[in-house]
Amino acid sequence: MLRDGRGISIRLVLLLGVVATGFSYLALHFWIGQGGALPPASWGALIVLVFMACGVFFAGLPVRRFLRGRATKPLNPLRAMRTLVLAQACALTGALVWGWYVAQVLVLLPYLDLASRRTVAIRLAALAAGGVVMVVAGLVVQAMCRVDGDRHDPGSHRDRYLEEDRDGDRHGGEEPKGSHEH
Repeated sequence: MLRDGRGISIRLVLLLGVVATGFSYLALHFWIGQGGALPPASWGALIVLVFMACGVFFAGLPVRRFLRGRATKPLNPLRAMRTLVLAQACALTGALVWGWYVAQVLVLLPYLDLASRRTVAIRLAALAAGGVVMVVAGLVVQAMCRVDGDRHDPGSHRDRYLEEDRDGDRHGGEEPKGSHEH
């Protein structure tokens, strides 16, 4: 999902959310018109959405510390890449979740005068907000993972580890035990 090194944009996330809302609304409107009921939604789903957003955020903190030169140990580049991909997946999934639950709220708009429907609409709106929290967490962590050439000084903490990683010299010039060529 990287395009010119910029990553996922807010525009893409909004577009995905609006498209998901449109398709979901059409499908749900047809489903309700045929006598179907809305899919059940629980408060537990909101807890899961917020938990996932927090997990993505906390996964991005070690990358942020490393890029700012505050890490106490080197960061595996593969872990940093996986964190970025996780953040982007979180943002895109959050947009889909937001669209799905907003569509359900839109389907319920004509029936908000009924207390039971109003309660369901509030729950669905909270779940849509959980999708927005996922989007925000994903975009924030994507920004945490951004490596800009102008943001750091040559010879910094990060450069030292990257050079060591490139050279394969991670052990201070010492060869690890058991790696002698025969």
